[in-house]
Amino acid sequence: MIEPFAAVEVIAAKRDRNELSNEMIDWIISAYTRGVVADEQMSALLMAILLNGMNSREISRWTNAMINSGERMNWSALDRPTTDKHSTGGVGDKITLPLAPLVAACGGAVPQLSGRGLGHTGGTLDKLESIPGWRAELTNAEMLKVLQDCGAVICAATAGLAPADKKLYALRDVTATVEAIPLIASSIMSKKIAEGTSVLILDVKTGNGAFMSDPARAGELARTMVQLGTDAGVKTRALVTAMDVPLGLTVGNALEVRESVEVLAGGGPADVRELTILLAREMLSAANIKGKDPADALKDGSAMDHWRAMISAQGGNPDAPLPTAKESHQVRAQHSGTMTSMHALKVGVASWRLGAGRSRQGEKLQAGAGIEIHAKPGEVVKEGDLLFTLHTDESARFERALESLEGAVTIVQGGTANPLPLIIERIEP
Repeated sequence: MIEPFAAVEVIAAKRDRNELSNEMIDWIISAYTRGVVADEQMSALLMAILLNGMNSREISRWTNAMINSGERMNWSALDRPTTDKHSTGGVGDKITLPLAPLVAACGGAVPQLSGRGLGHTGGTLDKLESIPGWRAELTNAEMLKVLQDCGAVICAATAGLAPADKKLYALRDVTATVEAIPLIASSIMSKKIAEGTSVLILDVKTGNGAFMSDPARAGELARTMVQLGTDAGVKTRALVTAMDVPLGLTVGNALEVRESVEVLAGGGPADVRELTILLAREMLSAANIKGKDPADALKDGSAMDHWRAMISAQGGNPDAPLPTAKESHQVRAQHSGTMTSMHALKVGVASWRLGAGRSRQGEKLQAGAGIEIHAKPGEVVKEGDLLFTLHTDESARFERALESLEGAVTIVQGGTANPLPLIIERIEP
């Protein structure tokens, strides 16, 4: 076929700060997905977008072109409305695990297509794969059956969902163009819109442990994504939430599953429980589902019942013991005082170095590796009190993990903690 554009025309247009036409955007995404546009040419365009930006029309069209590169899921056969949540990720962010069955217990259907972790942020699928027998890879027919039977499914996106994004994501990672808001927003939203949910709640993290550390930039990303969802006919809201301190008291795959089950049993750390209930209420209200309140579904055991059904339906054994690491190391307070801060990124990197995360795609993880947190900012600790327990299968990993934890905690006599509020901003169309 004769191509309507040359890649250099599109690159030059954005290099010179011009708007890309709808036809240019549709063509460049299609041509790159088909292999007509080379990686080095798309790299040049991505850098031009990072430096010169895109307006809302361009971002919306770019997102739509990525959606159109593959299939769109359809859940119209379900007898209840679909509602989903996406988090931009952070340290100890295990919210999806208790949230999906909780919303299902309250009358929603949650088609949660999740990813794997890379670097210091953990992946939902990696966490669930620490449950013996659990399967992340499901066919579309299997996904629909689990959704119908259990009200929630958490699984890997199929290869047919926004294939352009898969190619672009890998390229952004090696060309220092990950941070561009138009590219982040279109990457997240192309997958979520193609997933076919009718309602989407975005949890955009900010603080030192988040992908967007500056709250103003996190707010800009949230507003961009809400607009993209709205343009595509998906009812979208966003919360900008704190990630300056790890969420909960565990970081690592099996450790976070254990904590999620504690939340589903009506316990668990207060911050995880609070954010889970808050997001569940947002998902249900946006989908206009007027049923059981999420706090009641945690108390009466119905959320736990949905969790067990969902895990079993995907081949997992909810009663099987979770993997534990072979070695552990304790970190204690050097002096007494009030803990005024805990640096989420340092804790996340330490957990990654223990074997809980991967530094390249496809690398094998240690299911039992990670960190237990024994005190959080605002608490008074005495010299010798336990702050962290580190877990790994290879004791040689402790040294580098401990290097990462240097300066992670500040303890001051008579000091006060000033963490970010859990919810910083709420955004609706």
